Amino acid sequence: MTVVWRKSSHSGSTSEQLECVEVAGLPTGTIGIRDSKNANGPHLSVTAEAFGHLLRRIKDR
Repeated sequence: MTVVWRKSSHSGSTSEQLECVEVAGLPTGTIGIRDSKNANGPHLSVTAEAFGHLLRRIKDR
């Protein structure tokens, strides 16, 4: 399975907008989260439930 990392559609192409996180569905069934500036660096791996909780907390702000 090829892992496809995605950025938010709100991410632009100017230098001020390049500091983003990317997410991907991983073969383990978890969600990967990484720094877009360091694509070959480490990533976090969380359950879909935990990722959903994170998104809800962000949207509530």
